[in-house]
Amino acid sequence: MNIHFIGGGNMASALIGGLLDKGFDASGIRVVDPSPQQRQTLAEKFGVECLTDADAVAREADVLVLAVKPQQMRDALTPLASRLTRPVVLSIAAGLTLATISGWLGGYRRVVRAMPNTPALIGAGMSGLFAPPELTQEERRMAETVLAATGKILWVEDERQMDAITAISGSGPAYFFLFIEALEDAALALGLPPEAARALAIETGFGATSLARASREAPAVLRARVTSKGGSTAAALAVMEETGVATAIIAGARAACARSAELARQSGA
Repeated sequence: MNIHFIGGGNMASALIGGLLDKGFDASGIRVVDPSPQQRQTLAEKFGVECLTDADAVAREADVLVLAVKPQQMRDALTPLASRLTRPVVLSIAAGLTLATISGWLGGYRRVVRAMPNTPALIGAGMSGLFAPPELTQEERRMAETVLAATGKILWVEDERQMDAITAISGSGPAYFFLFIEALEDAALALGLPPEAARALAIETGFGATSLARASREAPAVLRARVTSKGGSTAAALAVMEETGVATAIIAGARAACARSAELARQSGA
């Protein structure tokens, strides 16, 4: 399968690295990027062919991954309008609907919309995908093969749910980083040295999420097991509940979802 990329930034690099780790041949991967430095970096790091001509790459691809920034997508796709015949087009740009991408491609409909997240850079990503109903199972499989190289995937049947995926898993790493940051600041305030504060915050977060991933029980059950009545954990959670931590997280996710939907409307205007 020929997997070609338009755009060679961080997420494209993560996907390429994941594909090669899964055994894909570098000769089947090509990248178009306007930056000579980026093309050289990708060629040296991965042994893939890097070009400036998007037309040839697009026409010869089985899967064409759109990995440019949303605000640059129209300019990248307009030259390809009405020229594609066979590739499955996989967009990883946030906030761009299938209708918008298809319109910029002259009505081309073999398009899959995806929302990966930054842990894909270390092979621990979570990606949501949506495709129009006319795509075949084989075409869906081709798209998911690319994203599965860097983590887990989840298909949705309603494109509107992509805004929720953007809010939860696309933006979600930032929420966890904020919590780690706050826990580290708390450790410093309690008198721990910086190295210890950083290690305790990060490793505790890693251990807790790993336990939740490995367990069949709900996070609420796992939380209750750590929380002895009248103990230190209960004291902390009582303050967090009083100050509205959980409510703030839900409200933040709702705001991210609404903003994603708004950006999608603006991009299609």
